[in-house]
Amino acid sequence: MRLTSKGQITIPQQVRQELGLEPGDEVDVVVRDGVATIVPATGPTGRGRRMVEALLGRGDVELSTDQIMALTRGEDG
Repeated sequence: MRLTSKGQITIPQQVRQELGLEPGDEVDVVVRDGVATIVPATGPTGRGRRMVEALLGRGDVELSTDQIMALTRGEDG
């Protein structure tokens, strides 16, 4: 396999078949001891997951859910 200038590779058909991958499926790349392994993604995937992971533990304001909802609705309170 050859890595493109965008960092992309084509997963060979035999590997896709063995993993049961179809077009549009999400995969994870797991790196352990310098070896990358491609595995079918489990759980939430994609951009949303990356955003949540980046934000986890970064909040510094203690508000209740009701207070947050009031703020998003523009309610004074």
